[in-house]
Amino acid sequence: MLKFFGRGSAFADEHNSAFFISGQDLILIDCSMDAFHKIKKMDLSGIHNIYILVTHTHGDHISGIAMLIDYEYFIKQIPVTVIAPSDRVAEDLRYYLHNIEGCGDSWYAVITADRIKAEWFECAVPTQHTDELDGKCFGYVLKVDGRRVVYTGDTRAMEPYEQYITGGSYLYMEISAHRSKVHLYAPDMIDYINKTTAKGVRVFLMHIDDEERIHEMTKDTDAEFAPLNSGSEQVLGEIFDISDKLYKEMCSNKENDHATLFRYLTELGKTIVGSDRASFWKWDKNRKELWTTSATGVDKIVIPDNTGLVGKALKLGQVVVTNDPYNDPDFNSAVDKKTGYVTKSILVLPVADIYGKFIGAFQLINKLGNGGRFDPVSDPRKLSLPALICGIALESETFLEDSHHDKLTKLKNRMGFYSDFARRFNKYLTAEAEGPLSMFICDIDKFKSVNDTYGHNAGDEVLAFTADLIRQACTDKDTAYRWGGEEFIMIMADTTLEEAAAKAEALRKTVESSEFPADGRKIHCTLSFGCTTFDKNKTIEENVSVADGHLYTAKETGRNRVIWQ
Repeated sequence: MLKFFGRGSAFADEHNSAFFISGQDLILIDCSMDAFHKIKKMDLSGIHNIYILVTHTHGDHISGIAMLIDYEYFIKQIPVTVIAPSDRVAEDLRYYLHNIEGCGDSWYAVITADRIKAEWFECAVPTQHTDELDGKCFGYVLKVDGRRVVYTGDTRAMEPYEQYITGGSYLYMEISAHRSKVHLYAPDMIDYINKTTAKGVRVFLMHIDDEERIHEMTKDTDAEFAPLNSGSEQVLGEIFDISDKLYKEMCSNKENDHATLFRYLTELGKTIVGSDRASFWKWDKNRKELWTTSATGVDKIVIPDNTGLVGKALKLGQVVVTNDPYNDPDFNSAVDKKTGYVTKSILVLPVADIYGKFIGAFQLINKLGNGGRFDPVSDPRKLSLPALICGIALESETFLEDSHHDKLTKLKNRMGFYSDFARRFNKYLTAEAEGPLSMFICDIDKFKSVNDTYGHNAGDEVLAFTADLIRQACTDKDTAYRWGGEEFIMIMADTTLEEAAAKAEALRKTVESSEFPADGRKIHCTLSFGCTTFDKNKTIEENVSVADGHLYTAKETGRNRVIWQ
């Protein structure tokens, strides 16, 4: 994708200027003076042509073009072609380069965008910026690494680009922390960014006048800052920035979990190795699943643990690298087909705990530089530190999860119940709560007789089978717990008392009609239920006691029934 020499506006230290490489061509989008100084330090040994796409003729965008022409003509002998989006801009550029900068006419070429016959070029898009440059400001639609890229340049309107912004494309849009008539004001663009990313478009912010304010203004969106070109000093700076953010996040009084840590560590791994995307996969051995949350246009990806390149790396216990994934039988292209993303290279590094057991994997997608190919030796070495920290964090998370779950039934236990109330459900007990929180408590009728008649192994099987039926009855808003012995609780968010009672009744009928395994036999069991809606004026324990009182009534009035009032 695009990399930036600078992503700042006219008053920033580093002016907005981007580039990408296609084959043996270096394509620049504008060329500021600070961009020129950075290009001089680049290794251009494999570059045969340099093209400069000009968005408009403000000095902060084109001030380095003449110097680049001089440098390439006298020092490097690489042909430079300046591409103007229209005849009017071409005329201005010729005048500027010939009469003001004194570049010889034979040192470079100026052509208009309609003459470009390159696979990386789609079209120039006229846009609105300053009144003084009316008709002379443009953006571009490009094809980079197999993906459509929409680059707005400086603009005060997104309408000219809408027809080109489709799912799976990349949008590089300018944004400002200050309201003006010539730029896009960040607070006004929040809804637009959210709607655009919801369509599967990846949004990058550029031409930024105040990075700290823009970060604060857009923190609740999925927009990202345009990625800066990663020279060694730049990479080190980004590593320090990410580490500093992580440290401050962990030291804040905000309620954090390991998801924050994993997010920053994957960002760190992506920066160190230089890849387009990174994700950390967790291995749920109980469910035999691998899952991750990543920025691919899908909220959560879950796959069987014996499939895909992540599954292969964990099975082999070694690094897996493929630089031709679509011809790799272990690569799963389903996500690409769903999102439109084009995967060109993948590196998977398995992550182990302190006992050497693999518990997850670090995955990087689409290497930036090195011809888009991951190096199977040097890149895993660079990734080892964030992967090690991820492993330690995941191991501690696993210990925490284990302490919150009942080993027999795999449901959460009382510790998990109170932890969820501290983090997830406590808001329902406040005055600001929007929806009701309901629960039922149930137990297995005459469970002691199961143990006495068939033995404790049979009793354990009945408990596990009951837990599985309760788990299957849960929706995304429900959570089930083993309260103790043969008692279970289900907490239901945004659920009325009547709805909770109906769910309990449906589960009661399911249990009544089911055959339970009992140490080689099949037996029948029933459940009794007590339901309630949480009262904000009562403690958690007092609310549970209300439901428990209804359960007692159900047991005393015949069992196998639901009592809720």
